[in-house]
Amino acid sequence: MSLTIPVRKGEELNQAKLHSFLTEHFPNLPEWGPLSISQFGTGASNLTYELKVGEWEAVLRRPPLGPVAPKAHDMEREHAILADLNPLFPLAPKPLVFSKNEDIVGSPFFIMERKHGVLLDTDFPEGITATEELGKQVSEVMVDTLVALHNVPYQGTALEKLSKPEGFMERQVTGWIGRYHRAKTDEIGEVDLLTKWLETHIPHSGAPTVIHYDFKLNNALFTPELTEISGLFDWEMTTVGDPLADLGAAMGYWTESDDPELFRRGFGKPSVTTKPGFYTRKQFIESYAKKSGRDVSDMHFYLTFAYFKLAVICQQIYYRFRKGQTNDQRFLRYGAFVEILIQHALTVANEK
Repeated sequence: MSLTIPVRKGEELNQAKLHSFLTEHFPNLPEWGPLSISQFGTGASNLTYELKVGEWEAVLRRPPLGPVAPKAHDMEREHAILADLNPLFPLAPKPLVFSKNEDIVGSPFFIMERKHGVLLDTDFPEGITATEELGKQVSEVMVDTLVALHNVPYQGTALEKLSKPEGFMERQVTGWIGRYHRAKTDEIGEVDLLTKWLETHIPHSGAPTVIHYDFKLNNALFTPELTEISGLFDWEMTTVGDPLADLGAAMGYWTESDDPELFRRGFGKPSVTTKPGFYTRKQFIESYAKKSGRDVSDMHFYLTFAYFKLAVICQQIYYRFRKGQTNDQRFLRYGAFVEILIQHALTVANEK
């Protein structure tokens, strides 16, 4: 199964300008030929493209089309993070070059190494038989990878300079509430009740770690046997902060077979994590706690916040769609899903 699709209408790159840029910055590559550009079909935020010239290949990332929120989609920041993180955590792709020149692709962008592997999203790829043992195996690989990331020594890296771990959760709650209101389109009655709950239930954070903050199956590629992750992507929100916020964000995407149908199908077909053998969120959290040694007694808050944060991300995307800044029809249903996520977050908040 190919991970790429033809470039979506309206999201094309200037092939001639990009080809010229590549020949200037990669002069030692083998014989050059025509530039081939395709697009990675997953993802709903930054635009990501596969570049091929002869035997050479790489990946280009740029912000989404239209105006973006302040400090969001910062390509220079993500490039700097990857430059320091890749030697310590090789699952993060190696960055190759960053450019502020908006004349080339219409925005700042960076180019990174192309990693290969098996993508798991809504199903197992053709040729892989789904079993309970395989579901458990993939779950454990995800736990192990998250624990390993949270053990990365970040001191002295770009992350230390770009992050402020003290007061992290307070800033997160305040910041994401602000982002929601700036991207608001429709009235959702439960928002005020949920945001007040979040503001008054912020727990004390433990020791900070590197966090990915968008850790989910379809941001990873696996080895053919699904025994290891071969690459982890979308490091835009990476920082140093509360590792339980990272675990909560991961669990926000981790749906279960007995979740409400509207929640399971919010993005379309249910995730592969709803299949037999995959850990429940409780099992995932318990495994993480055992392997990391961290206290997870406040996960109730982190999961509630994760659903709200995911709702805000979807709201920002839906706002761009409503404003005509993207023509991607996948985003038409995001407005309804924002409301589902807000209601689900409030339900989780009231469970304890």
